[in-house]
Amino acid sequence: MATTDRQATTLALAHALSAAERGLAVIPLSRSKLPALRSPHRDDPAPSPCHGACGRLGHGVYDASSDPDRIRELFAAAPWATGYGIACGLPPHHLIGLDLDVKTGTDSTAALRELALRHLFTIPPTVVVVTPSGGRHLWLSGPSEVVVPNSAGRLAPGIDIRGAGGYLVGPGSRTGQGVYAAAPGTAHLAPAPCPRSLLRLLLPPPRAHHLVPPAADGHGQGLVQFVLAAHEGQRNTRLFWAACRAYEDGIGPALVDPLVDAALHTGLSEREARATIASAARMTGHRP
Repeated sequence: MATTDRQATTLALAHALSAAERGLAVIPLSRSKLPALRSPHRDDPAPSPCHGACGRLGHGVYDASSDPDRIRELFAAAPWATGYGIACGLPPHHLIGLDLDVKTGTDSTAALRELALRHLFTIPPTVVVVTPSGGRHLWLSGPSEVVVPNSAGRLAPGIDIRGAGGYLVGPGSRTGQGVYAAAPGTAHLAPAPCPRSLLRLLLPPPRAHHLVPPAADGHGQGLVQFVLAAHEGQRNTRLFWAACRAYEDGIGPALVDPLVDAALHTGLSEREARATIASAARMTGHRP
C-alpha cells in the first residue's frame, strides 16, 4: 500500500474514533464511499441478509459501532479504508442526514429554502459537512420512537434523506472525488433536533390500498386501519404518522385508545404505543 494510502487510513481511523467519542456509530469506507469490508455471504448460493447475526464482519452499516476496540478491529480488517461512514437512526442522536446535491442540475439549497417557507420551519445551527462536489450534508437529530426511512429526491429534487439503515460519509474521509470536511464553525456542534414540520415531511405517506373505506368514524377508522396494517420495522413510524394526522384533524384525544389498541395488535407494548402517541401530540403542538 502506498504511503499516502496508509496515511489516509490512519487519518480515517482517527476521525472515526473521534466521531465515536460523540456517540456516533461508524464503519470503514473505501475510496468509492462504499463499505470497505465485503459481505461474507457474497459467494453463498442463495445469500440472505443476516445483518451480522453470523458474527462475521462485512455487513455494511450493521457493523457500525461506537466502541473504540470494535472500530479498530473493523479498520484492521480493511487496511485499504480511506474514510468512514456514520450510521443514521441509531441512539443517542438518531441521526437524520439531509444530502443537498449539486450534481443534478437543480438548486437543492433553494428547494430546501422553499420547503422551509411553505411549511414554516427553520433549520437550526447544526453540523454541516461539505462534500468534494460542493454539496452539503446537514445533520439533524430525530426522536427515538420515529423511524425515518432513506429516500432520494422524494422531499425535493436534489435532496436525498439518510435515515435508518443508511449512513453519511464522515468529515475527514478521503474518497476518489476528494475530501469531506466540516463547514467552518459547525464541527463542534451537536446534531440539532429536526424541526417538527420537516420531520412530518420525512415520514412516508400512507398508501391508499392500506386504508379501508370510511366507516362510522370516517377518517379516524382509516387511521386505525393504517396502524393495524403495519409490519415489523414500521410499527412506530405508522403509529406516529397516524397520531400526528389525528391531532392535526382535531380527533387526537378521542383516537388515543383506538390507536393504542391497534398498536398492541401489531406487537408494540402499551408503554411504547402511548409514548409514541404522546410524542406525536407534542410534535403537533398539543398536550398529550
